[in-house]
Amino acid sequence: MESGPAIFAGTAFTLFGGALLLWTTVRALHGQPVAHGVAPRTAVALTSLSGAASLLLGVWCFGRL
Repeated sequence: MESGPAIFAGTAFTLFGGALLLWTTVRALHGQPVAHGVAPRTAVALTSLSGAASLLLGVWCFGRL
């Protein structure tokens, strides 16, 4: 009964985290700003940390099945 929401949450977190990490990597490699008004290193660090945390949360959700 509880596996449905866990699968949904795990999928959402994993897709979001992976997409955020991919987007951040592409923007940083092309020398484009990751976030406007923020220092480039700070923006890359914070978005990478958020993406990794989201990926880990998604993996944790799948591990709860």
